[in-house]
Amino acid sequence: MELKMTEAELKAFLARDFPQVAQDFEFVELKPFDITMALSAADKHLRPGGTVSGPSMFALADVCAYFAVLSMLGPVALAVTTNISMDFMRKPAPGRLLCRMELLKLGRSLAVTEGRLFSEKVPDKPVARASLTYSIPPDAPISVG
Repeated sequence: MELKMTEAELKAFLARDFPQVAQDFEFVELKPFDITMALSAADKHLRPGGTVSGPSMFALADVCAYFAVLSMLGPVALAVTTNISMDFMRKPAPGRLLCRMELLKLGRSLAVTEGRLFSEKVPDKPVARASLTYSIPPDAPISVG
């Protein structure tokens, strides 16, 4: 399957439909069934002790999975998270956090993703692992390949 949305289209979608958080996330790489996004952790993303907060890491994983799905599905705003599981493995330092998400299954009603989050300062040791499932609306124009 080919991409249904380009990086530019995904950026425009994020800015238009999620303006409250659009400035927090950056598209790093986009390939079919695979996307990498970044969060530059500022003070608002930190918890006491100077580490990136769990909710900020959840947000990065969720946004990354959402755009992995939309990149292959098209602009279906009502695709929603139905399940998320996240393992926190290491304390990420403040700074740029990367999430690489793989779209494992794109079906008619569900999409399954899996990803890893890394501190840019230590790219060989994941700080978290995430598994997300998205519900796809019944009227979404999808052709499963």
